Amino acid sequence: MNPKKIEKFIHKQKVSFICSIDDENYPNVRAMLKPREHIGLKEFYFSTNTSSAKVQQYRNNPNASIYFYHKGLIKYTGVILKGKMKVLTDQTTKDLIWRTGDTIFYKKGKTDPDYCVLKFTATSGRYYQNLQTQSFKIK
Repeated sequence: MNPKKIEKFIHKQKVSFICSIDDENYPNVRAMLKPREHIGLKEFYFSTNTSSAKVQQYRNNPNASIYFYHKGLIKYTGVILKGKMKVLTDQTTKDLIWRTGDTIFYKKGKTDPDYCVLKFTATSGRYYQNLQTQSFKIK
C-alpha cells in the first residue's frame, strides 16, 4: 500500500461520505463536501452545523468512518477510513478551516454558534482498486 497515493486520491475527490452511529445503534451515512483540511491519512477536518443530528451522534458515540470513491468508465477506486470523530467549537479551529463564502451556511460568520468543526482521527483503513482490497493501520 502506498499512503501517498491514497492521500493524493482522497485530495482529488470533491465529495466524501461520513458515518455516525445513532441512538438506536444504527449507522447513519451522509454525503459531505470533501474535508477542508487533512494531515496525511491521520486527521481530517470538516465543517458542519452544530445543530445537525450528526453532531449529537458524534458527541454520544465518537466511532466513525469516512469514505471516498471514484467511479470511472470501467475502474472503481475507494478508500474507507475508520476512527473517531470529535466535535470542535473552539475559535482557533473554526478559523483554520473557514472559507470565503461560508456565510451562505453560517449567517453570523466564523463566530456563528451553529458553525463547528468535525475532526476525524483515523486508526485504520481499507483501500480498493482493480478488484483487490488492502487493509492498513494508521499510526
